[in-house]
Amino acid sequence: MKNNNLIPVYFGVAVAIGIVIGSFLNFKDTAVSVFTSSPEESKIKKLINYIQYDYVDEVNTDELLDGAINQIVGKLDPHSVYFTRKQLKLENEKMQGNFVGVGVQFRIFKDSVVVVKVIEGGPSKKIGLKAGDRILMANKDTLSGVQINNKGVISILKGEPDTEVDLTIYRRSSDTVAHYLLKRGEVPIKSVSAHFMINDSIGYIKLERFALTSYDEFKLSLDDLIAKGMKTLVFDLRDNGGGFMSVANKIVDEFLKKDKLIVFTKNKKGDIKEDFATSKGVFENNEVYVLINENSASASEIVAGALQDNDRGTIIGRRSFGKGLVQQTMGLGDGSAIRLTVARYYTPTGRSIQKPYDLSKGEEYYAHFEERYSNGELVSADSIKVNDSLRFKTPKGKLVYGGGGIVPDIFVGIDTTKSILNRYALKMNDFAFEYVDNHRNEFKDISIDSFVKNFDTDERILDLYLEELDLSEPVSNNVKERIQYYLKTRFAYNIFDYNGFYEVITQDDLMIDKVNEIEKENLIIVGNQLVE
Repeated sequence: MKNNNLIPVYFGVAVAIGIVIGSFLNFKDTAVSVFTSSPEESKIKKLINYIQYDYVDEVNTDELLDGAINQIVGKLDPHSVYFTRKQLKLENEKMQGNFVGVGVQFRIFKDSVVVVKVIEGGPSKKIGLKAGDRILMANKDTLSGVQINNKGVISILKGEPDTEVDLTIYRRSSDTVAHYLLKRGEVPIKSVSAHFMINDSIGYIKLERFALTSYDEFKLSLDDLIAKGMKTLVFDLRDNGGGFMSVANKIVDEFLKKDKLIVFTKNKKGDIKEDFATSKGVFENNEVYVLINENSASASEIVAGALQDNDRGTIIGRRSFGKGLVQQTMGLGDGSAIRLTVARYYTPTGRSIQKPYDLSKGEEYYAHFEERYSNGELVSADSIKVNDSLRFKTPKGKLVYGGGGIVPDIFVGIDTTKSILNRYALKMNDFAFEYVDNHRNEFKDISIDSFVKNFDTDERILDLYLEELDLSEPVSNNVKERIQYYLKTRFAYNIFDYNGFYEVITQDDLMIDKVNEIEKENLIIVGNQLVE
């Protein structure tokens, strides 16, 4: 129960900090510290001193300040946010594209910490750890046969750069226990989770976020696919929540010709900053399809909006999230920071795609999936509501709309068959992991092409899984086929890197199917010389 005596204290701190932040927002130089030499600073210091030394009860003033700042920032907009020092460190790791640790993906399985993947470029890869290894101990911390969760394992394995950790490893394949001494170091967090050729001419790139390293990763992937003969790119931004605008602009520049407007921003003073494409793009004359869904936001929407408004490529999928606000991270002097909304961005035609928000409704802003599912727009394009007063035209006359996300050029609804299979998928992850873990030698040298063609052709694995489910009723052949496909995706994840996983999962993907359908139609038209 909350101590009601603390409410006036909490409110007082919030008001005082609000005065300081309010005055700070008028500064042109955003690098200036919030707590400058001012009467407001004196108020804050006096208030904190009174609470620390004179208040009747013991109070954690750090927590009090955190709560007060959260309360203030939460009244601004849904995307302005306060980070404590610890939260900011985690956020920076994700967006900088690396963290300090040992470099493994793991899962806790039957009271054992099992290595699922050894991350390329990390310390564990360099010393020879393998998927399937059990981490028994890390220095003096026992990790096997004890009650521990993922958060606890991470806190033990992560640490400061160049600090040593002695890992005790059990390797099942050789039934041996060995010690591995390694130094914690930088471990890359990949933004491009997969890139490969779908066929002889169509390439695929999956981008998870727009981090500092994302453009370099994207460019390497793009160049590799071009070298392999790619003429058409499928750029998958589904579930990509965004990141750095500058990175999005550099990626868009690969597709747009020189001097094409990518995006522009406007701050509270009306200052406008425009970003234009340069002459450096390597994919300006080839076809590009951008895949989006209801979770594609921010920088993802900048990419989709820039291409759509310049009549470039084809946007396929479902209406995107609708985030048209720009944030800037500002340090508060003690390792914490606020990520403050400082501008709105607009697509080249001048539309804002920020969806309306009501701060009094709290989490409803993010509960968009349930709302869109219930109103039918995830399954039918006709259910997408657009605002005619926010209608814009592209240079070629195509109608586009502002006011709540990017409406795709071609709609593809959600795959409703997946929900039917939920009851059959309860044990699928554990089953696939354990099977692969018990048969690593069998899968050791298999190629992704061989796996795709030959996985479970005799249905032995499918039968084992259905037996484990212990169903009370028979399963139709159609449902069996779908179960086997999803088993295949789980096995691919455990055997290969993400490239292999996505190569399998995109073989039964409604949006990829739509791309293939369009490309076939284009081939037929070109073959009959009905070209522009």
